Amino acid sequence: INMENVSCVKEFILLGLSKNKGEEKICFVLFFLFYMIIVAGNLLIVITVISSHHLNSPMYFFLCYLSIVDICYSSVTVPKMVADFLVEKKTISFVGCIAQLFGVHFFGCTEIFILTVMAYDRYIAICRPLHYTMLMTRHACGWMVFGSWVGGFVHSIVQTLLTTRLPFCGPNKIEHYFCDVHPLLQLACTDTYFVGIIVVANSGMIALSCFFILILSYIVILFSLRRHTSEGRHKALSTCGSHITVVILFFGPCTFTYIRSSSNLSEDKWVAVFYTVITPMLNPIIYTLRNEEVKSAMRKLWNRKVRS
Repeated sequence: INMENVSCVKEFILLGLSKNKGEEKICFVLFFLFYMIIVAGNLLIVITVISSHHLNSPMYFFLCYLSIVDICYSSVTVPKMVADFLVEKKTISFVGCIAQLFGVHFFGCTEIFILTVMAYDRYIAICRPLHYTMLMTRHACGWMVFGSWVGGFVHSIVQTLLTTRLPFCGPNKIEHYFCDVHPLLQLACTDTYFVGIIVVANSGMIALSCFFILILSYIVILFSLRRHTSEGRHKALSTCGSHITVVILFFGPCTFTYIRSSSNLSEDKWVAVFYTVITPMLNPIIYTLRNEEVKSAMRKLWNRKVRS
């Protein structure tokens, strides 16, 4: 049978976070605010890093790209979710749904790789300081970021192709506020056991192996810090502290969702709020509040604006 003939679903209905009208109005205000903070906060970091001569180390180069990915990542899901709080029927076209699925996995996976690259940068800076300038050249950092984008793209293409090949013949209600692999697998009118395993293996392997690399690099960093002076230790721990916080906030919920075949979708969608909304919103705050260099660069930028 031709799969195309079997898929007769032209649009999906997103059930969203809440079915209560009052709750939806509160959610609209909250998430609209959150999205404004995500865009403003991350844009501020991008502008500060680009326009400051002092923030030219690899750490800030990666931070700049992390902020760009965060804006894109939350923009795939949050504006649609916010708009849906105001409408009765939350529909999304089949093509729109697949595009959203692609975007979520593309930017989400790219973020995982960039966070891993940032851990590698901290490892080299603290454990091999003499080789730092030789290993972390602009060229090398550029390739690492490029590799992160390519990795995200390859991962996302696999997830998207696996899902689009499935036949959907109704029901078309998605128990989520955006199109993701697990909720779509449950709607396919065929046995999705093997596809489910591939999906979990693909997402889970990436999340787990990167998480393992991150944990390993931080164990090595903590051991090598014993040789540093207390001042050096404090400085190193403050830059690593921000990164570890972001990693836990992003990886925890992400791994929880994709490492298992999903049974409880209503639980999953609340977990997803963490990595699609909360983490992108907290990233700029975590990185700026704990970082004197970024704060002083922002002050200089502000003073320049005021003077001009």
